Amino acid sequence: MGRATNVSKLSRRRLPPVGPEEAVDYKNMSLLRRFIGKRGGILPKRMNGLTSKQQRLMTNAVKRARILALLPIVNDET
Repeated sequence: MGRATNVSKLSRRRLPPVGPEEAVDYKNMSLLRRFIGKRGGILPKRMNGLTSKQQRLMTNAVKRARILALLPIVNDET
């Protein structure tokens, strides 16, 4: 007997976390906060589902927002 496979799980496509109409920008705080962890670190690509290009843009936007004091460097709300 072969292994039973869950067809619905295999065929399910994951939606991209950033749509084509959403611009990755350092001023878009609601978008940036979705990709920052509890302690203030930028989440890795394997956890947030971004492409490599989107991850680079997101990293630069978060760093720029931190420099301009729009985002905290570390999160003290633990």
